[in-house]
Amino acid sequence: MESSYKLLLVALVTFATVRFVQAQDEGFISLDCGLSPTEQSPYTESATGLQYSSDSSYIQTGKIARIQRDLEGPHLKPQTTVRYFPDGIRNCYNITVKQGTKYMIRVRAIYGNYDGLNTYPRFDLYIGPNFWITLDTKEYVRKEIVHIPRSNMLDLCLVKTDTFTPFISAIEMRPLPNNSYITTSGSLKLFSRYYFSNSEDVLRYSEDVYDRMWNSYNQTDWKEISTSLTVNTSDSFRLPQNAIKTAATSANASEPLIDIEFPESANDKVYIYLHFSEVHALKANETREFDISLNGESIKDSYKPLYLQSETLSNPSPVICTGQKCIVKLTRSGKSTHPPLLNAIEGFAVADFLQSETDENDGTNLSSNGLAGTIDAGIQNLTHLEKLDLSNNSLTGVIPEFLANMKSLMIINLSKNHLNDSIPQALRDREKEGLKLSVDGHAIACLPGSCVSKKKFPVLIVALVASVVVVVIVMVLVFIFVFRKKKTSDHVEAIPRSVVTPGANFTSTNTSETSIETKKRRFSYAEVMQMTNNLERALGEGGFGVVYHGYLNGSQQVAVKVLSESSSQGYKHFKAEVELLLRVHHINLVNLVGYCDERDHLALIYEYMPSGDLKEHLSGKRGGSVLNWSTRLRIAADAALGLEYLHIGCQPSMVHRDVKSTNILLGEQFSAKIADFGLSRSFQLGDESHVSTVVAGTPGYLDPEYYRTGRLAEMSDVYSFGIVLLEIITNQRVIDQSREKPHITEWTAFMLNRGDIARIMDPKLHGDYNSRSVWRAVELAMLCTNPSSEKRPTMSQVVIELKECLSSENSMKGKNQDTESHGSFEMSMSFDTKAVPSAR
Repeated sequence: MESSYKLLLVALVTFATVRFVQAQDEGFISLDCGLSPTEQSPYTESATGLQYSSDSSYIQTGKIARIQRDLEGPHLKPQTTVRYFPDGIRNCYNITVKQGTKYMIRVRAIYGNYDGLNTYPRFDLYIGPNFWITLDTKEYVRKEIVHIPRSNMLDLCLVKTDTFTPFISAIEMRPLPNNSYITTSGSLKLFSRYYFSNSEDVLRYSEDVYDRMWNSYNQTDWKEISTSLTVNTSDSFRLPQNAIKTAATSANASEPLIDIEFPESANDKVYIYLHFSEVHALKANETREFDISLNGESIKDSYKPLYLQSETLSNPSPVICTGQKCIVKLTRSGKSTHPPLLNAIEGFAVADFLQSETDENDGTNLSSNGLAGTIDAGIQNLTHLEKLDLSNNSLTGVIPEFLANMKSLMIINLSKNHLNDSIPQALRDREKEGLKLSVDGHAIACLPGSCVSKKKFPVLIVALVASVVVVVIVMVLVFIFVFRKKKTSDHVEAIPRSVVTPGANFTSTNTSETSIETKKRRFSYAEVMQMTNNLERALGEGGFGVVYHGYLNGSQQVAVKVLSESSSQGYKHFKAEVELLLRVHHINLVNLVGYCDERDHLALIYEYMPSGDLKEHLSGKRGGSVLNWSTRLRIAADAALGLEYLHIGCQPSMVHRDVKSTNILLGEQFSAKIADFGLSRSFQLGDESHVSTVVAGTPGYLDPEYYRTGRLAEMSDVYSFGIVLLEIITNQRVIDQSREKPHITEWTAFMLNRGDIARIMDPKLHGDYNSRSVWRAVELAMLCTNPSSEKRPTMSQVVIELKECLSSENSMKGKNQDTESHGSFEMSMSFDTKAVPSAR
């Protein structure tokens, strides 16, 4: 029997390991450029076990070749074939990606004298319309960038800059966690990645689950130390074991450890990522503590690496390295008994991509914009453009032939300009394929919505049609009125459309409101008065009305929200809140106990949250002790879990639309729940990822993109949550005109530029927090409040990051501190964020 159990255990472990390895390469794109589709494709690359396929389905241009046989020795597949581009200036790969996902994009170019010319090409690489880097192929070329695509299609373009022919050997794309390699702006171009060891091994997949490539490095004045034990690498960076199990220290224990990185340009804005883990078990009277600086600017003081625990530090904002020297200095503190150590390092330069990557459905309307001169060739960079309207300008010169090469372009309007009448044959050929071209003296094909019909219908026909339409509308309205009246009478438990507030005699005129059916308990107004002791104790007041304290069955505490006569929300928002709460249930959402609808009286009965709202505690109005940092993190994580459930756990998904600190209610042990769903909206199944609504919400918390466009999406809640997180961190007012920077996001960014976290943190905490968890929380909040919704994390990603922040904070505080905070969050963490529970 025991041997059977052992066999079962081995099988389970093996299965789990296989599934784990398979999960890591999910989403990997591995292209062997120049591999003929008739050859073995896909194939398994021997060194990594990853599958590579031909690039032929990702690009329609170029020719294929193979490097010289005598040069293949050092190079394994996929580095022995190339695709080269003798024709055209710009040739692009079109790669389907997942919008908003962070990718490591790596290209490799091995010339290998494939053309027999023995001349090393030099050319540019672009991502969409944005310049990435110039490739000089005198040596083996490998370039990487960490980039978040803004659409579901990414264009990787090779651009000829001289007489050389661009070519490429391999393209590799690897998804990364969105909470890794966080920056305040731009994509990241890799210029160095080293682990410190005497080994000569290059670490790659499957040792590195993200398939980063690590080279070893050491110096004669450094000493290598290591461990044979496994290091915990469960953070978002997931370093390979062989990279984090070794470290460099200074051979002279009294000297600082210095590493110098060289970016490619003197103007590069640089991020340095430092990876640490203590690999020696220090005795009770021993310590390893040191200060970390980059070009003289402090990154971290009195830092102590965690034993067998991987941790990453970086400069919070980009720096320009004078003389292209980024000097990382680790200086031993006075009380340290051991010299500093460093396990691994990565250096990146910021790539500020100023032009938006064109969405597949985008059109460009430049009509009547006073444009003059010739049509700019830069337009062809917009490779997914479908509609181009340049009409009614003063453009001159020829109609460019490159427009015919823009395969997605289906409508072109060049009318009312001063262009040469000659139309390139390539464009005439495209017309046969369905292109609609409008040029003066040529076929007129207007852009949708840009032309006004010139036809005039007889007045009699117009009048007749109008009369028929009016009759039909009247008949439809009568039918709807009769049908709804009958339907309403069929539902005894329905909330009637004639709603009167307590003590008032006004009737709702909104006769189009749909009735609400519910299985929740329906209370009479007499029961409401009894449970609240005749509305004796008011808890607060909002736009809907007054909230009163009450007891259900004489024992269960409840909160009763009663519609007031002066309510600015009324029946519509009451109905929205009831309908939402009838079908959702989550430990971090306030539970609806029942409702009252007795014609003249309307009320909602909720579970009671004894500790009030988050805003009261932060402001001190609630009294009592100050919320400590770990409790604040737990409250934030609880609230994030509630929002995550609304976004992915509900079908259809919900947007709260009024996330703020007063709508986060707290239980006895400061467990947090989201409340007030009167403004919430749902996305029906099959809808787009957003809906257009009348803008509503609370000033300061309102997503600027939603305010500007009226397009509501889950990311609007993410922005509001980011504001709440900044409140939790800083205890600053969301809008304070007395500050130099009135809005809390502007103020925080302003203070961050000074690099001192103490200036940002709530002074009531008196420095009682771990700065590492604080920095992570601040970075997360700033990501959530990015003006562009495309750059914000999802609530699932927010939950993961907050859990890691809390774990980091509690591990530093020790198990004996803040024990009162563990219970609630452990319950929250038990909610499986990967599962999508059914809505009730």
